[in-house]
Amino acid sequence: MSENNTFSTVRRGAVQHWSRTLIPTTRDAPADAELPSHIFLTRAGYIRRVGAGIYDYLPLAKRVLTKIETIIREEMNAAGATELLVPHLVPIELYAGTKRDQEYGDLLFKLEDRHGRLAALGPTHEEIITEMLKGSVTSYKQLPLNVYQIQTKFRDEFRPRAGLLRGREFIMKDAYSFHLEIDGTAGLNATYDAMYQAYVNIFTRCGLDFSVVEAESGPIGGSASHEFMVNCETGEDTIMICPESGYAANVEKCEIGDRPWSFDTDPTEPLKTHHTPGMPGIDAVAEFLGTTPAGMLKTIVMQPAERSEDKPRWVLAVVRGDHDVNEGKVRDAVGFAVELGDEAEAKAAGFAIGYVSPRMVFKAPDTVMVIDPDAVNGGAWATGSDKPDHHDTGFNWKRDLPELLPEGPDNTCFGCSVKVADIRNAVPGDPSPRAAGATLEARRGIEVGHIFKLGTKYSDAFDFAILDQDQKRRAVIMGCYGIGVSRTMAACVEMSHDDNGIIWPTPVAPYHVLITLIKPEDEATRSAAKSIADSLSAAGVDVLIDDRKERPGVKFKDADLIGIPVRITIGPKTLEQGGAELKHRRDPDRPGITPMDDVPGACMSLLLG
Repeated sequence: MSENNTFSTVRRGAVQHWSRTLIPTTRDAPADAELPSHIFLTRAGYIRRVGAGIYDYLPLAKRVLTKIETIIREEMNAAGATELLVPHLVPIELYAGTKRDQEYGDLLFKLEDRHGRLAALGPTHEEIITEMLKGSVTSYKQLPLNVYQIQTKFRDEFRPRAGLLRGREFIMKDAYSFHLEIDGTAGLNATYDAMYQAYVNIFTRCGLDFSVVEAESGPIGGSASHEFMVNCETGEDTIMICPESGYAANVEKCEIGDRPWSFDTDPTEPLKTHHTPGMPGIDAVAEFLGTTPAGMLKTIVMQPAERSEDKPRWVLAVVRGDHDVNEGKVRDAVGFAVELGDEAEAKAAGFAIGYVSPRMVFKAPDTVMVIDPDAVNGGAWATGSDKPDHHDTGFNWKRDLPELLPEGPDNTCFGCSVKVADIRNAVPGDPSPRAAGATLEARRGIEVGHIFKLGTKYSDAFDFAILDQDQKRRAVIMGCYGIGVSRTMAACVEMSHDDNGIIWPTPVAPYHVLITLIKPEDEATRSAAKSIADSLSAAGVDVLIDDRKERPGVKFKDADLIGIPVRITIGPKTLEQGGAELKHRRDPDRPGITPMDDVPGACMSLLLG
């Protein structure tokens, strides 16, 4: 289904008159609007704010959303998925096994009915879909199965912003696949690959400039995942790219290439303690100590997300002061999920939060430490002093933690308590993990799609297991595949606009052609417009006729604002010259007159060009 089928002669294109629909354009942007999509979708009459993070979708927006949804449905159906629909309301007890009500926390909309029963407005629907399949699938012969829906979702954002990009209700396509195997034609990997290609087809057909990046799974859970990111300078997410290999990942997932390290570095300064009161930020401390954040060590106190006897009580993550600890990488380094340590518990165990040094690994019982390679090399570091309002300068691994010597090969566990591993977020200029000598570059993007290999997280929680062909009961393996439909509409605008308004990619534009009538009361003008509109409609082109009794300047500004790909201008003067003016939205200049008989063909050339 990935071929270009923007226009279809199977159905006639829509023909609508501006005066008969609702397009409330305005010259004023919302007071809280900063991003182009929020500004232009509001000014062009696509959306209207109802409340914080809640928007009306007006007729133009509904047409864009419908076109995006149609492309999604065609590609999902072609990839073997089946559409269904589940309730918005999710009984809270369905979250009991997955604990996602706790993971989402205040982001989850909760309500209580008259009988005291709690429910949530679903941000996604893994639980309710898994419960449905458990009650419907009893045999391996019914698998694999891939189901999807397109539905409004809800997320109680504390501070909604950026219009449709960070709202409290949004339109999403979510799909879920079910398998008994990982590999093979019926396995999760095969469906994951099919969904990956379907997503490439979807976003290509939508006319988007996008990148596919490796990603963390987040609160959804699972093993492998990929994000589909629209490339634009105003994007809210950072994408790290290797220009040599093509490797791409979001900043939370991006690996960093090999970085040589050694604890066997002689000290260059004596260890000295400094009183540093009233300095809440690392920049202020660094300036006071006469160094930079890159010359400091940052030691973060963490704990296992789920406590057990076979796990240490504390995990120290040490990175350079100008770097950020990556929780997912710490998890991978220690072999279990971690979270920021409880401050009260940490203080009771002897940690001076905000002033912790690496030496606490051997002072606090049941503690392990993971160090980023960039935090190892160096003769003298500034670090916490393990007492409030104090820092040390001159810290040296070899002199001040001799327990780490002699060192082993990379990633050696020193006495099973210290490990060196990549545990920080990547930054531009880091070595590429895929091409020796290459460095990572940063780009900005907006996430519009995300696919996950969930494994058995949700089937285990619901005890969803069936008999295989050998009559052995096995947990069902799942995949999850989401697309932000309303986000995709906003991302189109972020990607494609100018100072005057939106420039829609042709496949998702609300109308393909705008016919602007200079004198709509003129019978010859109306007749010519109807003839062109009928011809284009027969070719599957959607046409909007601006028949308002407004000044030409107003109509031209509105035309640029709403962003229809091709504008045809007709009036008595153009008819005297035997035709009409044709202009693509991207073209800053108004061309000459196109003969009337050539207008439909020339218009199609512009649309398909």
